[in-house]
Amino acid sequence: MQLFKSFIYLFFIGLVLASFSQCVSTNKLQTGSPLKLGDVYYQEDEAHISIVIPIRSNPNNIVLDSVYFHGKEAKLEFVNDKIYTGGFQPKNTPKSDIIMSNEPYAEYRNKVPEIPRKPRFQLKEDECMVSYKKGSDTKYFKIDKIKKKKKL
Repeated sequence: MQLFKSFIYLFFIGLVLASFSQCVSTNKLQTGSPLKLGDVYYQEDEAHISIVIPIRSNPNNIVLDSVYFHGKEAKLEFVNDKIYTGGFQPKNTPKSDIIMSNEPYAEYRNKVPEIPRKPRFQLKEDECMVSYKKGSDTKYFKIDKIKKKKKL
């Protein structure tokens, strides 16, 4: 009887562990880029950072979705058949003034402060992560050696 209880106990522990193994994120990191890229670069000024991803060839007709760069996320925009761009606010954006008053209606223009989030990916300064959808799956690939160009 003791052996039967031990077997049942181990069976339920195995069942619970197997059910948690299905909770692994469906986001998959690819080892290489699914399309051929040109020289990826970014431009920065006081109010904006824009990243430019030139496409050399896209045999699988992949549509890029988002980019993660410098700890921020932005949707990628399709400029033409060869270029995607994404825009960010720089890290050192000055904080806006907060109106403090004993009158509640005087404070209605205050913006709600953003709660800092932990970055989704640990990347170097010259790396970004790009997401795209393939069917119902979201997949990711990393781009490194991103150059900084002067703003025109």
